[in-house]
Parts: sequence; C-alpha cells; structure tokens
Amino acid sequence: MSQKPRITCLRCYLGLCILLVSRYAFSQHSIKAFSDLPANADPRAVGQRLVERFLARPHSTFGAFKETPPKEITYPDACAWYGALVFTQKTGDKELHQRLVKRAELLLNEEASLVPYPRDVDRAVIGIIPLEVYNQTNDKRFRGPGLFPAVEQFKTLQPDEYGKLSPAARTWYSQGFSWHTRFWMDDMYMITVLQAQAYRATKNAAYLDRTARQMIAYLDTLQTPNGLFYHADDVPFYWGRGDGWLAAGMTELLSILPEDNIYRPRILQGYRNMMKTLLNYQDKNGMWHQLLDDPTAWPETSGSAMFTFAFIRGLKKGWLDEKTYGPAARKAWIALCGYLDDKGDLSAICEGTNKKNDRQYYLDRKRITGDLHGQAPMIWCAMSLVQD
Repeated sequence: MSQKPRITCLRCYLGLCILLVSRYAFSQHSIKAFSDLPANADPRAVGQRLVERFLARPHSTFGAFKETPPKEITYPDACAWYGALVFTQKTGDKELHQRLVKRAELLLNEEASLVPYPRDVDRAVIGIIPLEVYNQTNDKRFRGPGLFPAVEQFKTLQPDEYGKLSPAARTWYSQGFSWHTRFWMDDMYMITVLQAQAYRATKNAAYLDRTARQMIAYLDTLQTPNGLFYHADDVPFYWGRGDGWLAAGMTELLSILPEDNIYRPRILQGYRNMMKTLLNYQDKNGMWHQLLDDPTAWPETSGSAMFTFAFIRGLKKGWLDEKTYGPAARKAWIALCGYLDDKGDLSAICEGTNKKNDRQYYLDRKRITGDLHGQAPMIWCAMSLVQD
C-alpha cells in the first residue's frame, strides 16, 4: 500500500477526531453552568420529588386541588404529566415511568369521560399525554386519541358550525390559522406543544409548518419592541406567567423545528429578543416578578420557572451564549428550588388568571402553593437539566 492513501486516511481520522472533540467540548461548555449544584437543587432528586407529588394527588381543577372532583382533566395536569413522562424516560426510572403510563391508560377507558372535547386550546392540549406515551412506547392504542385534538385544532369548519366563533377568529381561520386563534399568550404553548407532538408521532411536516406560521402570527401581533409580550392584544401588561407560556412555546418549537425550516429564523429571532430582555428583568435573587417590568411586584414562581426552562434549553441547544446566560439560568434554578417545601410543593404561584385591562388586577392575584401552573414548569426545568 502506498504512503499517499495512508496519509489521506490518517488526515480523515484526525479530522473526525477534531470534529468529535469540538462537539464534545461544546456540549460540555453548554452545561457548565449547571455543574456542582447545591444538594437541594439536584435536578434528578428535585424532579423525582415533583413527579412523586404529581402522582400522589388526584386530577386538579385548572391547577388547583379542590374537594369536588373535576369534571374534566385540565391543561395544568397535561403540562405536568408531559414533563413527568419525559423526565422519567430520561432518568431511566422505570418504576416511576410505568406509574405515569398506567395513569395515562385510564384515559382510554375508566377516565375517558374526563377527556374534554378540544373546543379551545386549553382543552385540546390533553392530546400531548397519549402522544407522548405513543412516542415513547409505540403503543398504538394512544396514537388515535392523541392525534384527534391535533387534527381538530386545524379542522375544516362547516358553514353553520361554531356559530359563536368571533369574527376575528373567523378571519384568521380563513387565512389558514387555527380556529382556536384568540391571541392570548397562553395559546402558543398549548397549540405548539400539541402540534409538535403530532409531528413526532407522524413525521408529517404539516403539523410543524402550521404551528410555526401560527407562532409567527402571535409574534407579529403581541411581541413588543423590547421582546416581551402583552397578555393579549387588548391588555398591555407584561404578566409573568403569560410571557412564560410564550417563552416555553418558542422553546418547544425550536427544539423540534428543522434547521432548514423557512420559519425558524423568525421564531429564533423572537426567542432571542425575549431572552435578552428577560435577562435585564431578573432580580438579584434570580427571580422574575408578577409584572415583569415592575420591580415592586411580588416574585412569582410559575413564570420564573418557565423562563428558567427556556434558558436551560437554549443553553443546551446552543441558542444562547453560556457566558451571558449561564449564570442567570443557574441562579434562577437554585432560587426556585428554595421555594419547594418538604412535600415537593412550590410556593408563590399566581392563581389561575383571566385577562383584564387593569394593572391592579394582576398585582392582587392570590399566591398559591402546589398549584400545577407552577409544578409543571419546575418539572420541565428538571427534565431539561437531565436531558442531553
């Protein structure tokens, strides 16, 4: 064998090694901020405690736990359940994971009556649970029930159907957007995560493209020049958890949107604009407040956890600079863990909140402990910290 082929092979081998080392180094760099965490902020231990707490309680009523059983399973349960399924899969906790799957099996029979018809974004998002189970286990029993709300969300409306649909919603629908469109910030987590899950189950790019178009419409309508979002187009307040839903929605979509997708640059720009301003509004303790631009408003955990999730995933995916955002993400996660009690319940969670064009309305919202609006994004944070 001549020397030339040997030299060529050696060069190829060295080039491959350099590439692998550089990728490994980048991966290590992207998670450096999360090394040597305090014992009470260990993501595996915290995540396990949160999942155990989720399984120990009955279904909630829009995040809160009441004496009267709920008539339907609501979106905070779906959001916490989804994070728990991913977390236990990533940690390899088979016993805990199986308990979550067994609970999901009830949706196919004994608790089928609790699964709501997807007449709005809050009721459609339950589809992420059967879809996540299907995507993890390939159990075909879960595929149809999961895809149904995703398909319904963009279904063709009949002339006389949904007569109460607003003229504005009908206008957006006629342009190819979901008939669930209403331009509340919450929507772009609920729609996005469901359509992304449907894409994972089918590999049909239509699910991704339509939710990406939907996201851009919300960015163009609600995102203000500083990168934050108003609660709704007629409510000009930067409500923490409301902004958190959009931060989480962009994060979920960017995590699955292909690099060559034509909509990706616009969404990534919107995400980065938001993250930059959030960095400026984080307080000295690592938290964000009930109204983001009001330092006198109370520190609120559900929105803070959603922003922390967006920071963690952005760092791990390389969308954010570790030197700039790493310390902020670390400080936020450690601060949030300080709000967890011995039961695994998070405190200082804003109660379920409608929109209202009244600043005092947001400042006067009750602070609740253990509500799934806060438990869910804490699980997402733990889920993202243990993911590659």
